[in-house]
Amino acid sequence: MPIATLKRLVLSLAVPFAMVLSGSVHAQQVEGIAAIVNDQPITTYEVRDRMRFILSTSGIEPNEEVLVQVREQALRSLIEETLQLQTAAEFEVPVTDEEVDEAIADNVARNGMTVAEFQRELESTGASIDTIRQQLRAEIAWSYLVSGRYRNRIRVSDAQIENALERLAESASQTQYRVAEIMVTLPASGAESDAEQRIMAIYGALEQGAPFPAVAQQMSDAPSAAAGGDAGWLSAAQLRPQVAQVVQQMPVGSISNPIRVPGGYMIVALADRRDGQVTEQFTLQQVTLVSSQVTPERRSALERSAADVQGCADVRGAFARVPEAIITDLGTVGANALVPQIRTALSGLESGQASSVLETAAGLQVFILCDRSIGGPGMPGANEIENQIVNQQLSLLARRWLRDLRNDATVEMVGEL
Repeated sequence: MPIATLKRLVLSLAVPFAMVLSGSVHAQQVEGIAAIVNDQPITTYEVRDRMRFILSTSGIEPNEEVLVQVREQALRSLIEETLQLQTAAEFEVPVTDEEVDEAIADNVARNGMTVAEFQRELESTGASIDTIRQQLRAEIAWSYLVSGRYRNRIRVSDAQIENALERLAESASQTQYRVAEIMVTLPASGAESDAEQRIMAIYGALEQGAPFPAVAQQMSDAPSAAAGGDAGWLSAAQLRPQVAQVVQQMPVGSISNPIRVPGGYMIVALADRRDGQVTEQFTLQQVTLVSSQVTPERRSALERSAADVQGCADVRGAFARVPEAIITDLGTVGANALVPQIRTALSGLESGQASSVLETAAGLQVFILCDRSIGGPGMPGANEIENQIVNQQLSLLARRWLRDLRNDATVEMVGEL
């Protein structure tokens, strides 16, 4: 919205400010058109209803400056939802009332409420449950559209999964930060002052005690908004450099000042910090020739068997020429549980290979590496990694599609509140 329009809006907020807070003015008395999206109107009543919903669910204390930003957010959301629902209608993607009801019930249950309690709370602020019904109907339709259009086109290779696991293991061995984020992106016009006004209004609301997750859910442009801004456990290497520099200095439980990043502004909250807990894991079999049984001939036989071994399927057969040898299945052992001598012997091995003969306190030993993996608290498996990659790509494609719809649409801003 142009700066001049914002100024006019501030000047015109005396009556709308009261209406947004109390909802005391009947809709028909103030009905008008706020915008037209491909010939479909968005009414001023719908904008006010969404504003009340944002204020009631985010905990933001309203003032004239905040209301300007909340109106911007409400109108932007309604325009995007209208485009999503128009596209769903074009592709004949239906969303039933039962699906919307179920989504509402799931949402309110996560907050420990019933639908009736939630509806009463909304009505006490002057908001209508119809606004969240539209929001969820658009979300459900959009998820169907994006999945139907792109899901079968996304292919995730084994190499991508392995690379992702390696990067994750590397970062997970470093200090990790549980971060929540709010992102305000620069508008298509590139007017940085608009984004700056939005982020400062959001920061002001947080300073006044508005809950970070609720504000993120309603006001953030990041994909994490749906999760209340929760970006999960991340290492400094996984954060934007500008954010990492700040997060590393933050005490747990604090919220940052607005941070300028490429493409916009961010505010981050540091929920927790932990040391890296991921270690390399070895699945091993052990062959031991105890000291009392060692002879030059048996040492040579042990060395030949170690050189000839091919995998863990028949270790006993591979070492049959050393009948005095004791075969032990060690299972999976963390690298940090092994003495340095054994870790060094295993470091260059491929799965199925045996170490050289080691002289240990037990006698002569050979270790056969059956498998090597990365493990530790929170480490996902290959299937989880694949789903993460797919969801990341779907999210990126969804944002691009919505941007294209917005650029191709005819959107006319008609009036104010």
